[in-house]
Amino acid sequence: MVLSAIQSKVRSLPAYQRVSDQLRYRRQGVSDAVPEVPGLPYLYISPFFVLFGIFLLFPTAYTLYLSFFSYQGASNEALLTIPLLKVTIPQIAQLEFIGLDHYQRLLFEDSLFRQSLFNTSFIFLVQVPLMVILGLATALVLDAKFIRAKGLFRTLIALPVATGLVAYSTIFLLLFNDDIGMINYVLQSLGASAIPWLSDSWWARITLVIAVTWRWLGYNMIILLAGLQTIPEQLYEAAEIDGAKRWEKFRYVTLPQLRPVLLFVVVSSTIGTFQIFAEPFVITGGGPSNATITMVQYIYRQAFIQLNLGYASAVSVVLVALVSVMSIVQIKYGGTE
Repeated sequence: MVLSAIQSKVRSLPAYQRVSDQLRYRRQGVSDAVPEVPGLPYLYISPFFVLFGIFLLFPTAYTLYLSFFSYQGASNEALLTIPLLKVTIPQIAQLEFIGLDHYQRLLFEDSLFRQSLFNTSFIFLVQVPLMVILGLATALVLDAKFIRAKGLFRTLIALPVATGLVAYSTIFLLLFNDDIGMINYVLQSLGASAIPWLSDSWWARITLVIAVTWRWLGYNMIILLAGLQTIPEQLYEAAEIDGAKRWEKFRYVTLPQLRPVLLFVVVSSTIGTFQIFAEPFVITGGGPSNATITMVQYIYRQAFIQLNLGYASAVSVVLVALVSVMSIVQIKYGGTE
């Protein structure tokens, strides 16, 4: 307060006002003297388009290009050998154009691809509705007027988002271990039988659903809570005057006003679910018997383990097309003009 009073006193002095006016006039003169450069605004935004082209547009187009070729990535012949470091750099293999053979193989011949598509779709159909409903319920509770320490609860619920993917996946691996996991230990202490969380196909998928929901629940809760706080209070007051009950206010006021936010949460959750990789890679390893291998994990195997980069590119193109179609359908039927 003392500093603000001193600043107000100084600014009210005539000498300060004269100096301020002179500086303002000179600054305007400098601005008028600067020549106008045609297309200067485009120069300012050009870094975005340069980075977009290098790191997104070119890799996407090149992936589509490679999907029509048989490309192993590297040949067995050595390009350069460094004896001192015992390092051998292989030669780049030649591209061989094969047309649509990759797409024919993955759609009609590759059973493991269909298994990865089924596993990813199962996680999507179970996890996304569950996470959206739980996120909305949590946001509604934290938005209630009778809840105290809202900031503390928001922080605790959103904290898993800041957790490292590998770290939290490792923790879930230990919690849900069939033999030494804490979950089965508690169940057996209560007299229940142990659950084969990681050795049974369906329970392994459920384990992944629980892990992904735990991590991303807080993220969706924050977005939905922000949407709830933008709804005008006058709408609820008008609904109460008309005699609306709590459920009717939620149905006719909250949901319509929250529709764009819900659409964003559903679309972003859909994209994130089809990109799931760390959880099945660390927790289940894609097992048992490839029961939890996802599409991104299958792409990883083809590209970086078997070095079938051309086939992995084709699977990537199919994944991008699938997610794009689903997102367009969700926006068309769930969005507003």
